[in-house]
Amino acid sequence: MASTDTKKTDPASEAAGVEAGLDALETTVTGRTSLRETLTRKVLPPLVAIAIVLAAWQALITLNIVDDPSKLPSPADVGGEFRDAWLEGKLLDYIWTSVSRGLLGFLLALAIGTPLGLIVARVKFIRAAIGPILSGLQSLPSVAWVPPAVIWLGLNNSMMYAVILLGAVPSIANGLVSGIDQVPPLFLRAGRTMGATGLKGARHIVLPAALPGYLAGLKQGWAFSWRSLMAAEIIASSPDLGVGLGALLENGRNASSMALVFEAIILILFVGIAIDLLIFTPLERRVLRARGLLV
Repeated sequence: MASTDTKKTDPASEAAGVEAGLDALETTVTGRTSLRETLTRKVLPPLVAIAIVLAAWQALITLNIVDDPSKLPSPADVGGEFRDAWLEGKLLDYIWTSVSRGLLGFLLALAIGTPLGLIVARVKFIRAAIGPILSGLQSLPSVAWVPPAVIWLGLNNSMMYAVILLGAVPSIANGLVSGIDQVPPLFLRAGRTMGATGLKGARHIVLPAALPGYLAGLKQGWAFSWRSLMAAEIIASSPDLGVGLGALLENGRNASSMALVFEAIILILFVGIAIDLLIFTPLERRVLRARGLLV
């Protein structure tokens, strides 16, 4: 009679094996990115794009498609403006005048828009009362606030910050409201069960769960801050305010110098890209990585 041997498996060891297998599936082997890969994937594409734009720009001049320098200056003419501003020691002053205002105004908008968005999202009566107003203010062009701000506050930095706040606060508040609306109710119930209510619940449950939407609102809030500041500097120029990038753009228009105008446009674009790459992109990557959405 043939006999069969049966092996009994310990449930605990079987569960441990399954858990180890799942851990192996979730484990991602990461290594430090090589310098060559970083240059190829991160640095080379924008450099190629810039080279193509400059080549097309120069082709318009060389082929006499646009031969009037008062309408389109050559890249060399714009480069000359950058060189002159650098040699005169004014280039960094232009940038710092606007960047310092923009960042300070954005931080003020952050301090106001965050609690405002939290209150609007959590209190139904306030949401019904001012929610539509915040959405309307977000769609209002920032330049519309410059004339009343000048009349109310005069030509000074307070006027600049007022325009920034009126442009950025609605975006930050609405971004947080949108993020809170997407928080799963289970998280809120679990937080209340563990005693996280009121400010404690907002700090430990609501804000961390709403972080992706909140971060999107911050990016949009900075964009509105920067555009509002540029509009204020273009319209409300004064010697007491210094020369920022918006004032530089207006000076180029008054002098009918397209090279100076292009210099200001390039600097405004450069600052916007730099702030995004240095501040918001790392924050986004950190949030995505913490949620397992970025390898």
